[in-house]
Amino acid sequence: MDELLAPVRAFLQCETPDGWIEVARRPESLPVLLIDHANCETKAAMTAHSLVRRYCLPKGKRHLLPKLDFYRELEAIPEKAEVLGKRTMGEGDRTLFAELERNPLLFPMVRLIQEELHHFEQVLEIMTARNIPYEPVSASRYARGLMQAVRTHEPATLVDKLIIGAYIEARSCERFARLAPYLDEELGRFYVSLLRSEARHYQDYLTLAEQFANEDISERVAFFGALEASLINTPDEEFRFHSGLPVRSDSC
Repeated sequence: MDELLAPVRAFLQCETPDGWIEVARRPESLPVLLIDHANCETKAAMTAHSLVRRYCLPKGKRHLLPKLDFYRELEAIPEKAEVLGKRTMGEGDRTLFAELERNPLLFPMVRLIQEELHHFEQVLEIMTARNIPYEPVSASRYARGLMQAVRTHEPATLVDKLIIGAYIEARSCERFARLAPYLDEELGRFYVSLLRSEARHYQDYLTLAEQFANEDISERVAFFGALEASLINTPDEEFRFHSGLPVRSDSC
């Protein structure tokens, strides 16, 4: 596990503070932790889906992209032809399809969508077994705080979103690892089982950001790293899976 986590920890500019762990490990914090975790998995799938929709398909062809429910029912990653609806395209669209097949964003995002939706179902199963109702909870400031810094011209917008995706996945991975030893055996084992996919997701996002930028992105990565670390280390009014330092020790 240390070998798996080493690049993640090197990428992040800080560790999860002990104050967050102190609150997250409490039994009374478990419902909101699991509910927000489930929400995060859904949001991650939706984000990947929106990236495919926006950057893999021209506006007039976006209706060909399957809805999220399509991915929930698949046991394996679908072929690109299936994702992009090749069978429904006319002969005049074949050149377009060939171009889209080469888009480096498509395959890693489809794989991410499937894995995040599977994780969502797993969290729901754990909640059901523990009689934790799936109730609404407000979103944390974390993703919103990162997205506020996204540039508004392409390809910079896409590059920034991919870098942010890398940080969110890396933080999830780090936080699973930090929290697992303090949870009961079932939850601890489940969180450890998520590490490998989360670590790969962060690497996929970062690799894609480098590809689409066509230039050195180290300065931009450092910028978002500092912003992400600030959100993690500064006081936060709400306890959530990606929240910062709880304002009060009894915050939940």
